Amino acid sequence: MASVFQRIFKVGQSEAHSIVDKLEDPIKMTEQGIRDLKGDLKQAMTSLAQVKASAIRLKKDADDQKKLAQDYERKAMLLLQKMQGGDLDKAEAERLATEALSRKEESVKRGATLQKEYKQQQNMADQLQTKVDNLKQTTARYENELVTLKARARTAASMRKINQQLSSIDSSSTIAMLEKMKNKVEEEESLAEAYGELSDTSGGVDDEIEKALQAPSSTQTSDSLAALKQKMGIDG
Repeated sequence: MASVFQRIFKVGQSEAHSIVDKLEDPIKMTEQGIRDLKGDLKQAMTSLAQVKASAIRLKKDADDQKKLAQDYERKAMLLLQKMQGGDLDKAEAERLATEALSRKEESVKRGATLQKEYKQQQNMADQLQTKVDNLKQTTARYENELVTLKARARTAASMRKINQQLSSIDSSSTIAMLEKMKNKVEEEESLAEAYGELSDTSGGVDDEIEKALQAPSSTQTSDSLAALKQKMGIDG
């Protein structure tokens, strides 16, 4: 029989995991679960308040019965005192005192019953208080974990998006395009340098004439050389 229940439990677990796997928005479902927990907590606190109120009433009633029993005993003593002082007939005094003591015993028994019921209610209230406290702690822990999980979910989504973008980039084609661009730039630079050299040599006869006119005179060079030789004491 136990194995049958175990198999049923495993089937239930499998179906539950399957449902969770198919959830489109697990965060929203978790938020709903926490709202349900808060609803349960509210109901539990209402029940706890009712049980505590019952315990308070029982305690008060038990105390009242105790006081009433003491009052009946006091009255019985007063009746006997009156009888002793001659203010009340003996038979009547004893009858009334006996009746007062009988009421006292009833109050004592009633008080004992109420005290027992009070302890039961108080014990139940203590148990409920423990469960309510645990439920509060569980709800608070789930809320804190949900905040953390939301942040992690946002980070994971951002990382997944970046990784998808990076994975879609063809690095080999990008490198090939850069190399092609580099070669193109080098070709353009070489052509620019070549055209510059051509412009330097394309002046023609006019440029040759200008260069000849700007060239230093050989006579001036010879005079400078002779002056230097004379200064150094070298014969011509």
